[in-house]
Formats: sequence, C-alpha cells, structure tokens
Amino acid sequence: MKTDQPILLNVESPQRLSAMTASRRLRFKETGLLGVLLVLGLLLSLFCGSLEVPNRDTGGVTTVNKFLRADNLDNLAKNTSFFAIMAVGATFVIITGGIDLSVGSMYCLAAVCGAMFLNYFGPRGPGAGASPFWVVPGAIVICLGTGTLCGLLNGLGVVFLRVHPFVITLGTMAIYRGVAFVMTKAQAYTHFPEQFTDGLIRHQVNWHGANLYPVPLAMMIGVTVLAGWYLKHAVTGRHIFAVGGNEQASLFSGLPVNRIKVKVYAFSGLTAGIAAMIMLGYYGSASSDAGKGYELDVIAAAVVGGASLVGGRGTALGALLGALIIQMINNGIVILNIDQNYSQIIIGAVIVLAVLLDRINSTLRENRMARTTLAAKESRQEVASKH
Repeated sequence: MKTDQPILLNVESPQRLSAMTASRRLRFKETGLLGVLLVLGLLLSLFCGSLEVPNRDTGGVTTVNKFLRADNLDNLAKNTSFFAIMAVGATFVIITGGIDLSVGSMYCLAAVCGAMFLNYFGPRGPGAGASPFWVVPGAIVICLGTGTLCGLLNGLGVVFLRVHPFVITLGTMAIYRGVAFVMTKAQAYTHFPEQFTDGLIRHQVNWHGANLYPVPLAMMIGVTVLAGWYLKHAVTGRHIFAVGGNEQASLFSGLPVNRIKVKVYAFSGLTAGIAAMIMLGYYGSASSDAGKGYELDVIAAAVVGGASLVGGRGTALGALLGALIIQMINNGIVILNIDQNYSQIIIGAVIVLAVLLDRINSTLRENRMARTTLAAKESRQEVASKH
C-alpha cells in the first residue's frame, strides 16, 4: 500500500543564514579594502612624481618613482607595523563591544620600561658587561609583560568596577602616561645594546642598493596571521564574537563573559607591548612622549578595517589593511609636500565615514534579517498547511 510521504523543506533559521553570510560579508569588506589600497597606490604613483637617486652600481643617477622606491615602501611597511599590530589588539576589544583609549599610553609605558632596562645594560650603563643572551630576551619580556599587565588592569577595571570601557581606558590613558613621565622625569633613554637594535629589530637586508628592514614587517604579518587564525578557528575566538553579538545571550549560554573581556583587553596590551618593542629596536630610544595620539590612528585602523563599534564584527586582516590605508594617506601627504597638519583632519574624516558606512551596512543587514525571518515563517506555515 502506497502512503504519502511528508515533504520536508530545508528551511534555514535566520540565525543560521546570518552565520552563513557573515564570512561572505567580511570577505567582501576585505576585498573592498584591497581595492581601495590598489586605487590609492595607483594615484600616489601617478601624482607623486619621480626622484633622481645615485646608482651605486653604475656611479650615475637613476630616476625612480617617489612612492614606489624601495626605501619609501620599506618605511611605509615599518610605520604600518606599529599601528597594525596595535589595531589587531584593538579589534579584539571592539569585537566584544568595548573600546580601548589607553593603547597609546600602554605603548609608551612598555617602551619606557624596556628602554630603562636596555639603557642600564647598554654600552654606557652600569651593567654594560652583561651578556646579551639574557639582556635581549629580558627586554622583550619586559616590553610584552608591561603591555599585557596594563591591558589586564584595564580588563579587570571594566569587569569588576562595571564602568563603561570608555571611562576606564580614558582614565588609564592618563595614568599610564603619567607613570611613564614620573619614571623618566621627561628624559629620553638611549644607548641600547646593538644586539637588540642592529642585531635584531633593525637587521638590514640589501636589495638593489637599498637597505631594507624586514623584521617589523615580518612581525606584523606574524601577529596578523596568528590573530586571524585564532578568531576564525579557535573556540575561544568564536566566543569573542558571541559576546560582542549578544552579551546577554552569551551569559545565558554559560560563556565566561567576564573572563573573555579580561583576555581581550590583556591581548590589546600585549600587542601594544609588541609594537613598543619594535619601536625600541628600530629607533633606539624612548621617552614619555612616545605614542602620544596613537589612539586615534589605532582605532581608526580597526574601524576602517571593518570592526563594528557596536561589537560582533571585525577581522585581524581588516585591521592590517585599515592601518595600511591610513599610513598610505600619511605617506602621500609627506611625498606631495602637503601640510602634515591636514593628516589629522583626513584621519578624522575617514573615521566618521567608516562609522557612517558601518551604520548603513547595519541597517541594510537588519532589513535583510527581517525579510529572511518573514520568509522562513511563511515557509513553515506553508509546510504546516499542507499537512
């Protein structure tokens, strides 16, 4: 006897459809950023003009593009590395719906602590005879440890004091820089062991007559790759998105929300420490003025890279691309001989534009979710009416 079998329709829930399309939106966002980089690079190449430089091989001069010359691109990569690394850490915080205004001050304090240590064991310091085999690792641990400790204190303040992250990090921004000022008495610390500077961070590679410094670029790429893998594949990385997407639902689901928040702020401090370590090795000095105003560039890089200030969205690659776009703008201002005071105006406008576009995108996404919910409801009703 033949019986009618129920027809089962594969109707996806709105939440599942949203999750399926989230990665596509992020890939589209990053592809768009790559497009912006290409257009910006093309414009700078066309309008920055050329420059005559000595040719060491022939003894004559060679005409090169001001923007595309090797030393300028290396300088661009070096400048980007500081901000991109910190922007990756800031992205973690922003994904959870928080904000970290103290990133520049954490960078400063980590740099000052590392600089005082390196100066003490440097060629003109009291500990000049110390072995570099433990001085160099010690400086690295101090920079990274100081940054992580500052970030940890931010996270604990946000969680246990239950004060908005804006207020907590605004306060610690002043506290950390004040501590750095008291420690240094407004003096710069220099004369580091060359094993840390030229032997590590400022290691040179000669390429077609240009001295390049690949270590900052390599560290920036390494941090971005590891952070991107963590957000995409690690379970705790997905928990960060869950907290930013709906903190209340995450609590009801049993996620350790407070612990996750503390971790992301500690990671933001860690990235500030890494950036401070690179700066110490590259420039060979530090003072209490280090990193002043970096908060604007770091948060701008994260937002331009696709991190939503309401939480729930962001990528490490997007943070790197956002930092690169901002540094390309700054680099273009210098090459075109434009008053550098305009750079802050441009960056501020970029932040406003990025937030506006994010708001428009959020509205469109909410409308799509509403239509998806309605379609799924109608489909279920249709299946129920047939049976």
